[in-house]
Amino acid sequence: MGALVTLELPDDSPARDLPWIVTFGPLDEEEEWEPVVCGPYERPHALALAESVVADEDLMAVVEPLLPHVTVEEIRGEIAAARIVAEDEQAEAADAAEFGDYDDDIDVAGHDDHAVVEPTPPPSPEEIRAGMVRVTSRLA
Repeated sequence: MGALVTLELPDDSPARDLPWIVTFGPLDEEEEWEPVVCGPYERPHALALAESVVADEDLMAVVEPLLPHVTVEEIRGEIAAARIVAEDEQAEAADAAEFGDYDDDIDVAGHDDHAVVEPTPPPSPEEIRAGMVRVTSRLA
């Protein structure tokens, strides 16, 4: 069974309406191959496809929104925000390791390693194509 990583968003988050991509890569650090990026999809389609692919294979799927930034400043702002989050997470991990309360039994998606989750059935090719039309119309 693989791992699925995505953002937990509130129901009213505007990011839910963005186009989403799925990046599939090796779960095992010893395995080396170029990740496969698929999409854009609507979020529910991206999640269902990712769940279906990683359900029976030792793969990691990262489901994330495409951020349609149109200026260099917007892109730099997004990079700066990502760096701040990474620094905060590193500091929290260092604090947790220092006090010995870091839980290694939780996977990257925040779920118990032993939980079995049935994947959402993947959408049909027709549903995916219709979703892609909706996504591309929002990008214009």
